[in-house]
Amino acid sequence: MVQKAVCVLKGAGETSGTVLFEQESDSSPVKLTGEIVGLTPGEHGFHVHTFGDNTNGCISAGPHFNPLKTNHGGPNDAERHVGDLGNVTADANRVAKINITDSVISLTGPNSIIGRTMVIHEKKDDLGKGGNEESLKTGNAGGRLACGVIGIAQ
Repeated sequence: MVQKAVCVLKGAGETSGTVLFEQESDSSPVKLTGEIVGLTPGEHGFHVHTFGDNTNGCISAGPHFNPLKTNHGGPNDAERHVGDLGNVTADANRVAKINITDSVISLTGPNSIIGRTMVIHEKKDDLGKGGNEESLKTGNAGGRLACGVIGIAQ
């Protein structure tokens, strides 16, 4: 049975968007599609954070979703947080089109992202290769521009 989820991203500024998630079966990769507007042109870190709590804006979402207690990495790295989805790229019109397939996150089971928060960051994620402690935690992706809780969709 196909599982679906959705996240509506909102921030204090003009950054906003919608991300759709679809997973064919429990063992299938998750396909992410959508669009984020109001970004500066270039790359922006894109992560699932631990908590589905946005009561204090995006900061209350906590750290990256990392149930295996690993170092931060890129989406294709052997060592990464479950929530590490790398970067999305905004074009000259300040729009990032999302088209990602990931086999580590899930919409079911222990790596389920349902009820957690999706965050778009102000800077490029260095994928844990920045050579400092912060890189191994956050990829030096900077502040949180917009976020939203990932919910079950029809």
